[in-house]
Amino acid sequence: MSASLVILGRLPGLGTAELESVFGADKLHAASSQAVSLDVDPGEIDFKRFGGAVKLCKLLTTLKTTNWKAIEKYLIQTSPDQAKNLPEGKMHLGLSMYGLSVGPKQLLATGLSIKKAVQRETSKSVRLVPNKTAELNAAQILHHRLTGGNGWELVLVRSGDKTLLGQTVAAQDIDAYAARDFDRPKRDAKVGMLPPKLAQIIVNLSVSNADPAHGGVLLDPFCGTGVILQEATLMGFDVYGSDLDPRMVDYTDKNLLWLMGQPFSTIHRPDEYADDATWRYFRLEQGDATTHQWSPAPSFVASETYLGRPFTSMPSAEILAQTIAECNTILRKFLQNIQPQLQPGARLCLAIPAWQVRPNEFKHLPLIDLLSDLGYNQVRFTHVRDTGLLYYRPDQIVARELLVITRK
Repeated sequence: MSASLVILGRLPGLGTAELESVFGADKLHAASSQAVSLDVDPGEIDFKRFGGAVKLCKLLTTLKTTNWKAIEKYLIQTSPDQAKNLPEGKMHLGLSMYGLSVGPKQLLATGLSIKKAVQRETSKSVRLVPNKTAELNAAQILHHRLTGGNGWELVLVRSGDKTLLGQTVAAQDIDAYAARDFDRPKRDAKVGMLPPKLAQIIVNLSVSNADPAHGGVLLDPFCGTGVILQEATLMGFDVYGSDLDPRMVDYTDKNLLWLMGQPFSTIHRPDEYADDATWRYFRLEQGDATTHQWSPAPSFVASETYLGRPFTSMPSAEILAQTIAECNTILRKFLQNIQPQLQPGARLCLAIPAWQVRPNEFKHLPLIDLLSDLGYNQVRFTHVRDTGLLYYRPDQIVARELLVITRK
């Protein structure tokens, strides 16, 4: 079995937790601050469901050096034989480097040397994708077809005193994400814009390694415009949503109906319901999450809860304290309400607010320390600290903290 090398996104803690949740801690190994290796064949990974990773690579070998001259020599010597296995036609070659002390110019020079060696020994025509930075991004990989039959992106990751060498087999499809985000018929900036990538992470942290083919309903009790339900649907799960605002329920309804028949969707209206405007593949209802009764009872809960006021500058201590208390009360009442409706062991991933009061210093909801009293256990990750489960920008005051818990 081949192993995989995964390049993580802007917030690597979230991507690591997502992969650990789905594949298990024992199959995951930290490679660097930007990458992990997985004891899983890349062919068995449905890469498009993971929002926290930007590249999936087949792990080719581990070099016992971080010296670039030695690495370059190895690549020049071995690349021609590997290139012989590619189909006929022009070869597209790219290089990306993570954590090694090599600039784009040196990386480009190495690529040209590999290109010459391949052309000399195989007579193949080779097109080198030039490096402006040490890493080729997802757009470059897709544009230059580096994951296609004649594509070949070599990825080098420093891991301690070793270098991991991988070949990219998939990259984050930014066009598909953009279509799911911006082409939906109903969007509302006032209720927050949940990125589909983050929605995927929330769903994966909720469902863990559950197989959607075995059934199980995923609930979003603060569904907003339906982004989490959209991403869960694309993963194959049955979805159920509710929201206090009937307008949001209507928005979600229109967005999930729009999802049917999209090029990236596997959901289609059955022929026998072609003329039935009331048919839905999902369940939606208006309801206050602090008092509502959901039926059927969900197997998983994935949601972005109430985040409070969208501060653009640091509020006064009094206003911040009021906001924290308000958010804490809503979340506490929700957890108390849904707890008896869940089966023991049911898993929830909730995006809750945290406030960045100073750079990389956050205030958290008080109830996080009282979860056991509310009937829940917090899920701890082996490869990620709890402080790594934050989604935010450096200039952002209100962050999303991903709280992963199970019902006792």
